[in-house]
Amino acid sequence: MAGRAETERREPVNEQIVANMYASMRSELNQIYSKITELEMEASEHSLVINAVKPLDPSRKCYRMIGGVLVERTISEVLPAVQRNKEGIEEVIARLNEALAAKKKEISDFEAKYKIRIRKPESESKDDGNRKEGSAQGVLVGPAGSSE
Repeated sequence: MAGRAETERREPVNEQIVANMYASMRSELNQIYSKITELEMEASEHSLVINAVKPLDPSRKCYRMIGGVLVERTISEVLPAVQRNKEGIEEVIARLNEALAAKKKEISDFEAKYKIRIRKPESESKDDGNRKEGSAQGVLVGPAGSSE
């Protein structure tokens, strides 16, 4: 009986369970995307700081936020730490990109196994046609130099 219970956990019983599993996998994929985006923004902020303080005098005072506390240091102390943090963030981004690729493959395998196809609701496809027409409409303005 234990073997049968394990196969039931691995193999979904009905369409609703398959749909829930698929939605969960898509949610995880979106979470990975958002985390990558967040970390890329942080890495770019680190790059901005590095580029801003590199040309300055290494003995010059600067301030760094450590755990919510603003600490006074010198550029020579802060710059290596910021560079290490940036490198660490880039490593995490690389690992998340690997996890993203694995999750995409898992989802595509799941889609193939259960023949899942994503389709747009009919209301969206009708709205797309209306938007194209509406986007061409605008306010007509006469020539700038004419005054009649």
